[in-house]
Amino acid sequence: MTVSTGNSYIDSLTKTASSSSTASTKSSQTIDQSGFLKLLTAQMTTQDPTAPTDNAQMVQQMATFSQVAGTTEMNQTLASIANDLAASRFGDASGWIGRAALVDSSIAAPASNGAYAGEITLPADAKSVTLSLVDADGKIVHSEAMGAKSAGAVNWSWDGKDASGAAVPGPLEMIVSAPAASGSGSVDATLAAWTEIASVQSPASGTTKLITGLGSFAPADVQALS
Repeated sequence: MTVSTGNSYIDSLTKTASSSSTASTKSSQTIDQSGFLKLLTAQMTTQDPTAPTDNAQMVQQMATFSQVAGTTEMNQTLASIANDLAASRFGDASGWIGRAALVDSSIAAPASNGAYAGEITLPADAKSVTLSLVDADGKIVHSEAMGAKSAGAVNWSWDGKDASGAAVPGPLEMIVSAPAASGSGSVDATLAAWTEIASVQSPASGTTKLITGLGSFAPADVQALS
């Protein structure tokens, strides 16, 4: 990287030095503060005595270089902080393995004990709320009437067993019927499901992901932990 100082003479020296360095080695293509001072000294010793460089101009050159150097150091510091935060986020998220997370989803997956659970959020009062769980073939494997519900969160859970006591495999689609308490029409419910966190992925480049029975989610997607 070549630093522009705004002075044509010193910029030409910088360009020459940079070109020479590139030709001899590829490992050094930048100029540090020491190199800048050497160039500034060379400028002062070779300047025309009848037209010396203005002091204000030299101060401006040094200020420009200091600003560029400061920006570079700040970028390096911010990169280091970002790496530290990423490691911290991974450490925090790894402590969630084995716990259940509530995430936005219209699909429910069974927990390790075969049970299903979720949350229905109603933006308005409902005359009655009915939850149906549907398998991949479109068959309703479980249905429950919850009665009238006020606006807010409605929690539900099911042991995941059919009438014969056999475990029902998932995933299952959640379908909610919620006629409005007043007037016609229905309440547009928002659905969320509990899912167990099996592992955590944190690639070198990218965001930390929680691996669950419903897919991968960012830690920020988790509404609650259990």
